[in-house]
Amino acid sequence: MRQKGRECGPPMSVSMSPKGTHSIDMAGYGEPLPGAPGHGERQPMAVVIIGGVAGGMSAATRLRRLDESARITIIERSGYVSFANCGLPYHVGGVIGERDALLLQTPQSLGERFKLDVRVRHEAVRIDRDRRVVVVRDLDGGTDAELPYDALILSPGASPVLPRIPGIERALSLRSMEDADRLVAAASDARTALVIGGGFVGLEMAENLVHRGLATLVVEATAQVMAPLDPEMAELVHRRIRHAKVDLRLGSGVTSIDATHVTLATGERLPADLVMAAIGVRPETGLAGGAGLAIGPRGGIVIDEHFRTSDPHIYAVGDAVEKRDGLDGSEALIPLANTANRQGRFVADVIAGRPGTDRGVYGTAIVGVFGLQVATTGWNEKRLRAAGRPYLAVHTHPSSHAGYYPGADGMALKLLLDPGTDRILGAQGVGKSGIDKRIDVIATAMAGNLTASDLADLELAYAPQFSSAKDPVNMLGYAAMNARSGLTPTIEWHELQAAMSQGAALVDVRSREEHRRGAIPGSILIPVDELRDRLDEVPSGPVVVHCAVGIRGHTATRILRQRGWDRVRNLDGGYATWAAGTGRP
Repeated sequence: MRQKGRECGPPMSVSMSPKGTHSIDMAGYGEPLPGAPGHGERQPMAVVIIGGVAGGMSAATRLRRLDESARITIIERSGYVSFANCGLPYHVGGVIGERDALLLQTPQSLGERFKLDVRVRHEAVRIDRDRRVVVVRDLDGGTDAELPYDALILSPGASPVLPRIPGIERALSLRSMEDADRLVAAASDARTALVIGGGFVGLEMAENLVHRGLATLVVEATAQVMAPLDPEMAELVHRRIRHAKVDLRLGSGVTSIDATHVTLATGERLPADLVMAAIGVRPETGLAGGAGLAIGPRGGIVIDEHFRTSDPHIYAVGDAVEKRDGLDGSEALIPLANTANRQGRFVADVIAGRPGTDRGVYGTAIVGVFGLQVATTGWNEKRLRAAGRPYLAVHTHPSSHAGYYPGADGMALKLLLDPGTDRILGAQGVGKSGIDKRIDVIATAMAGNLTASDLADLELAYAPQFSSAKDPVNMLGYAAMNARSGLTPTIEWHELQAAMSQGAALVDVRSREEHRRGAIPGSILIPVDELRDRLDEVPSGPVVVHCAVGIRGHTATRILRQRGWDRVRNLDGGYATWAAGTGRP
């Protein structure tokens, strides 16, 4: 269990806006707590932190470095207060063989180095805000005790979402060391495994169960895995999962679980010695809600920019709180370790009287899926379209490094930008290598308010074994500039059929061999190197040109536009993106 600290601070009021969201009015922010540096000789500040791991432990250790005199107590419901939870799937799979490698700190080591009072197997059951007291239960002894606080930090994390279906109690989840131990024990006696959910954790678990030698099936109720991806990007992941001999069932939910099998909504009954539920998580807000703290529209604890809840002496960080979306400022639930760690650090600064503010989040994340790197940041096209927000999409298919240097791998990148302001709205990447640094560069550009065109001008490290002289990020910038300026108008894969139905001709400018291996129905083949000599074969009305990935299509578009075709567009991402989006081989 994870929670936040509280502080003695200036008065704060919480009111409801017309839309029902909470607004927090802070008066006199910045005054340090009693006992904090700058207050002279006063009683040591009592800080209680409910929940360890990322947010809670970051807050505790940072606060100790800032205030040697503070009395800091951490209450942790599980038996482990500091462990690498992102490494749990790989321990279950045997990739990380030593269980102790995941244990970063113990109550003893934290007490010796940081003078922290760490109480594992203890649960905070109630907050008395009037008396500034937390009621804590010893889960082994069964006794309750009261802990007074000057500042209370809530870092309770999130709990797994479990469907309400018969037999769900047999499904295992993965949030703690104890969960990992149960999964390891179950996997040791299993031959078949079924994972419910195709998100980040579900796919990591599927990979690791396969690594253990289990016949593995993944059931995802929606039409694709990994909701942050758009469908043409997710299809690349689907292909990889199936290539790894995982039975992937999309668009079908689980209706019941018995001792040996799982039944799907289709009526099919499938063997499953081990059932893993990885549907998602929801914020742990029971303690906060019970104390009357404000809970937001997304179901998380409401905090202001300085991590204060609706009680000025109580703070909250991590997966339990609502974040602020980096693009539009709306409430967001983004359970990521980086954000929890950062919030933990800066809430300690606030409590110690130092500057510390929250920031907007973009949801930058990456996962390994059977040798693929799959990463995303910002909004996807589905969300932009649903919000009615104007956008321009750019797809590229570069190599991870210079093609002439051995070992180059192909990748698929997608950039989304505002056509009016050139603001970067999001990006996605799928490939065997090099995806991580490209998404990281774009996420950094977004945080620094660089535009899509600015990506073309970035000075990035280059040597043949690491990149190309024009890095894939630079190429996204060039493509965005061409499309946004109208130099090379583009059309998306999902818009092509409608354009052709309305009379647009489709010209395939690839080679004859490429066309023979796979062609878009209704296309006219005119290889780009022959285009200038065969202009009489190009229809005079609206035209869409396409190549394999968009580069030759860009050249063909420029030829035609300068030869009188003013209604010509390039198929963004070429045949590769169209084939992925339509599910073609």
